[in-house]
Amino acid sequence: MHAPLPPSSLKEKLPLLGPGLIAAATGVGAGDLIAALVAGTNYGVAFIWAILLGSLLKYTLNEGVGRYHLVTGQTLLQGWRTLGRWTLVYFGAYLMIWGFIYGAAGPTSTALAATAMFPQLSLNTWAIVHSLIAFALIFLGRYQLFERVMTALTGLMFVTVVGSAVLIFPHWTKIFLGIIPNAPDGSFIFVLGLIGGVGGSITMASYGYWIKEKRWSSPAWLSVMRLDSGLAYALTAIFTLSLLIVGAEFLYGSGIVIQDEKGLITLAQMLGDKFGTPVRWLFLLGFWSASFTSVLGVWNGVSYLFADWMRQIKREPDTTPISTTSPTYRFYVAWLTFPPMLLLFWGKPVSLVILYGVLGALFMPFLAITLLFLLNAKQLDAAYRNRWLTNLMLLAGVLLFVLLAAQEIWRIFSSS
Repeated sequence: MHAPLPPSSLKEKLPLLGPGLIAAATGVGAGDLIAALVAGTNYGVAFIWAILLGSLLKYTLNEGVGRYHLVTGQTLLQGWRTLGRWTLVYFGAYLMIWGFIYGAAGPTSTALAATAMFPQLSLNTWAIVHSLIAFALIFLGRYQLFERVMTALTGLMFVTVVGSAVLIFPHWTKIFLGIIPNAPDGSFIFVLGLIGGVGGSITMASYGYWIKEKRWSSPAWLSVMRLDSGLAYALTAIFTLSLLIVGAEFLYGSGIVIQDEKGLITLAQMLGDKFGTPVRWLFLLGFWSASFTSVLGVWNGVSYLFADWMRQIKREPDTTPISTTSPTYRFYVAWLTFPPMLLLFWGKPVSLVILYGVLGALFMPFLAITLLFLLNAKQLDAAYRNRWLTNLMLLAGVLLFVLLAAQEIWRIFSSS
């Protein structure tokens, strides 16, 4: 079957988009909701600029991953293998530990919203239900079905959260003031975390597999891929800004503290008390959608990464297909689903949590650094190598992510 020809007009391109939205929606989870709400609660709309900068940085990373796939015809893991076997050793350890912990944490976050809406089932029961739904959809389904479900949930997430912000939208002058870069005293580390956390996760490395599912397979598709990524991270910025506005207009100066995912339930109740029960349900649906899109995106996208990692470890031919029906892909879907259920009842082992935190803190700097090497390599045609602005953004990302990694690792060991 021949690959489709890339469209030339915007009207023809728009119906083809989807992988970027999946990557962005997967990266925006409950943690991003909390970070944006806390920013608005503590500092008003002062950090609008930080969210915009963070979205631009994530677009640069996502575009780099997509460009590497389209220009070289290789996956990102094939590229990492050329940089040294250490990349595969680190990434393999990270995949197994991260998957085991996230397999419990992701569904639990989703279950918080589900329990608030339907308390007839316990938190752990809802977590298991969501794990099994994700398992069934990804294990048995096809990419097209996955994309349709993700698009529907992202639309729900977007409409409900942005709708909540519209209810309490501030004066335009406040918005313009927040665009001007400014960091109040004592907020530097917080600002770095907000920039680094907007829609970023391990699933950014999965973007290439999703564009391959769409049969985008040559440099001729670069303009479609860039439009796909650009629109996705523009929507991410709007979504995160909506949470910032909710925090700024509804909680700023109130003395109410949002610290974790349970705080989102409290906020939903407060919105319901002020605007009525339908608004409470809308916000809870947005919270649930944001959490469940992350779960589905991980189950689908990170399983691709594991299957490709196994292919590199075994030194199988690059032509060996990676599909959602391959044994290694399905093994990882099961790894995300069933072993983590033990953590729901037994708690998280301290040593695993520490290792999970350290390896996770190192992933975003690892991604940014390796993209700098891969996208400036002489083996790439000069027309497809990084321009100076892209290199500047990636270097800024490396500095940002290294600082955040050092802070996170220090926090892990100082609190253990």
